[in-house]
Amino acid sequence: MHTVTLIPGDGTGPEIVDATVAVLEAAGAPIQWERKEAGLTAYEKGRDLLPEDVLESIKRNKIALKGPLTTPVGTGFRSVNVALRKELDLYANLRPAKSYTGIQSRYDNVDLVVVRENTEDLYAGVEHMVGEDAAESIKIITRKGSERIVRFAFEYAVKNNRKKVTAVHKANIMKYTDGLFLSVAQGISEEYPQVKFEDRIVDNMCMQLVIKPQLYDVMVMPNLYGDIISDLCAGLVGGLGVAPGANIGKDIAIFEPVHGSAPKYAGKNKVNPTAILLSAVMMLRHLGEMIVAKKIERALAEVLAQGTRVTYDLGGKATTTEMAQAIIEQL
Repeated sequence: MHTVTLIPGDGTGPEIVDATVAVLEAAGAPIQWERKEAGLTAYEKGRDLLPEDVLESIKRNKIALKGPLTTPVGTGFRSVNVALRKELDLYANLRPAKSYTGIQSRYDNVDLVVVRENTEDLYAGVEHMVGEDAAESIKIITRKGSERIVRFAFEYAVKNNRKKVTAVHKANIMKYTDGLFLSVAQGISEEYPQVKFEDRIVDNMCMQLVIKPQLYDVMVMPNLYGDIISDLCAGLVGGLGVAPGANIGKDIAIFEPVHGSAPKYAGKNKVNPTAILLSAVMMLRHLGEMIVAKKIERALAEVLAQGTRVTYDLGGKATTTEMAQAIIEQL
């Protein structure tokens, strides 16, 4: 039995988290949940956005499943999601993008994995005003950060029988920062002769993915490019509603959907639970529970392929709860 910290999040988070928990329990996943509140839900109750008991729970259990948490745009508090990654040193952001029959998209048979560095680059948040009319942000790339994210990508490729790793960069312009990242990637690639290695400039990578995504496999990149390209890849397979994610460190991992909290849909029981359910499948595989993970993914894939008991964004009329029940019945 695995004890997992469960953070429902806010907005539509609690609804899709409850649907996912129901599916995992129906599938017999050996999970004991430790439910915790963070973000707006905690704040509204007079607590910190990231309460200490939440961090203690994650550090103790080493693993968490998290619903989306709201981050205001332009003003207000900094992202709780980013704070979690920094506090727990979750340096690797893993975002698969896979085609499923029944999900309308422009491509078939896409199977990509974005490995995004999670702790530095422009997301380090080192920025300030220069007088009243200019703002400056500092891009930070370190050898240590580059080495561990590139090694993570190659280790993932080996463990999952992937054939190629592509390093994505802008070293033609940013010769020191991205140049360091590329140099490190080239050096580490020599330790993995069984995995093909190549590199692509980020703007060209975006074009290549739109024209011929089937040519790519695992892609590793600094933080900002990873944020952008992972959404691009989600668009290739149907959108953020089917995009799972994980934030992984040396000993701790948090699994969560890529999409946001969609507060305008909160309480309407209509949001697609696929992304967080696929994140839970990733979590089960991380825990070594391969059989139950495969069982859940197959049941979800069958419901998606049937296309009748799915949510509005997938072309159906089912509620969140009804789609979860269809998956449970398929189990």
